[in-house]
Amino acid sequence: MSADAIQPIRFLLSDMDGTLLLPDHSLSQRTIEAVRALREAGVFFSLATGRPPRAMLQQIEALGVDVPTAGFNGGTLVNPDGSILVAHHLPAEAALITLALLCEQPEVEVWVFAEGDWLLRDPTGPMVPREQQGLGYAPVVVESFEPVLGRIDKIVAASANAQLLIDLEAQLQPKVAGLAQVSRSQPVYLDITAMQANKGDALKTLAAHLGVALEQTAAIGDGGNDPAMFQVAGLSIAMGQAEEAVKRQADVVTGSNLEDGAAQAIERFILHSQ
Repeated sequence: MSADAIQPIRFLLSDMDGTLLLPDHSLSQRTIEAVRALREAGVFFSLATGRPPRAMLQQIEALGVDVPTAGFNGGTLVNPDGSILVAHHLPAEAALITLALLCEQPEVEVWVFAEGDWLLRDPTGPMVPREQQGLGYAPVVVESFEPVLGRIDKIVAASANAQLLIDLEAQLQPKVAGLAQVSRSQPVYLDITAMQANKGDALKTLAAHLGVALEQTAAIGDGGNDPAMFQVAGLSIAMGQAEEAVKRQADVVTGSNLEDGAAQAIERFILHSQ
């Protein structure tokens, strides 16, 4: 579907890391102004990210987001007042299968998000400082993940070996088919969430909540977890630095996050058509 085919867009759902945010996790002034212009034009704007809701608060405030947002790839939808609109936990069976595979990998750091906390067994992992900077809070060190089985929001395999994560994604998907979603939110992160925890379902739920037809929605992102919302949105936009497989599933491609690609897309494809 072409960018000109859907007019006007009434709701934009955006990824965060690699899309709205610069590599240092900050927001550019141009992006902030573009989102403000969207809202002033009467277009709803929200966030869909692999991050926990707790790690979205700063960006929600900076962007003035006043509608529900989607954390954990859509696994948890949170109202503006912090109350939970929808929550989907990873089935214990899928969690056990996932942990058994990932914990065998010496190059992989295994993180579990549950009950508002970021849990891990080894706080000295090389990926921990990056994640702590991005989330804005420290992990909780545990001896075992067993006490939170059945209440897990997301499991993350983190590794600087991007090819290893591609291989693990292929190995894990058939093992948890029908039980869990497996996708790389970034080249260094492999996310495992509940089946209902995907950005496509999040877009459907948020659009219905806001009273917006799917044909009048837009989605923008850069990661392997973003095509789920591309397939649902009236207009889908991939970031310039996204992998080719992601770009091919979008209607249009904008600049990279280093080029304020999200702001470019808002200005060109949404505000221009209002």
